[in-house]
Amino acid sequence: MLDQTARPSRLPHAAGVGYKPQHFAALAADPGAVGWLEIHAENYMGDGGRPMAQLRHLAERFAISVHGVGLSIGGEGALDPDHLARLKHLCDWLNPASFSEHLAWSTHDSAFLNDLLPLPYTDTTLARVVEHIDQVQTALGRRMLLENPSSYLAFAESTWAEPDFLAEIARRTGCGLLLDVNNVFVSATNLGFSPQGYIDAFPLAAVGEIHLGGHDEQSDDHGAPLLIDSHGRAVADPVWALLDYTLARSGPRPVLIEWDTDVPDWPVLEGEAARAHAALQQVPA
Repeated sequence: MLDQTARPSRLPHAAGVGYKPQHFAALAADPGAVGWLEIHAENYMGDGGRPMAQLRHLAERFAISVHGVGLSIGGEGALDPDHLARLKHLCDWLNPASFSEHLAWSTHDSAFLNDLLPLPYTDTTLARVVEHIDQVQTALGRRMLLENPSSYLAFAESTWAEPDFLAEIARRTGCGLLLDVNNVFVSATNLGFSPQGYIDAFPLAAVGEIHLGGHDEQSDDHGAPLLIDSHGRAVADPVWALLDYTLARSGPRPVLIEWDTDVPDWPVLEGEAARAHAALQQVPA
């Protein structure tokens, strides 16, 4: 069992990274600027083995954030009770400092779609997301954070602006929000709105984590820029600038570097964390 008495109950206002097993030895030897770690819940829902042993070791040293990718919070159907039960088991023994999920859907009937798909922002979808979040928070016995998505198309039937939609979800459920700054930049570029204006409208008081990641640059069929939230490269300079803009308004928050594909050697990832740490150092406490 983990020593829960020594575990932090919340994430520090520091730089974190998404944990990858190939970095275990380097991270354990010298974490550098890294003050906390994130894991994807679905990678740790089994019993035993090396991944669980490594996680138990790291959890004695670092605050852990559990980030889910499979609950399908925005799905039309009911939440999968087996998935929710396995998630509860993980959170019960790990007692993470934070748990988060996406404003997205990934299930249809009994099929699981290996993607995080968008939903229209209407009163109907709002009520459904609120019901699902209430169910999750009741089952887990803890407050969750909900992440803003990256968008590539807008729904004509949407009647809520995304920041207002998220603010209303937080108001009705008491959940917190996870602000992915790269997602804001990707969506703003793809849909043609101001990322700074989005941040100005966002309910920053509800933000429990900030995420940063890399994106790929492509063009659509008309030659316009199209950004893809790939998590496969270093954070782009305009996203770092948007982080500075955000932190100046929100104050310090836990800031995570996500790098999930083409994962680099540890010094590269730690260097990104060091840049996030430097950004936090410029923010008055």
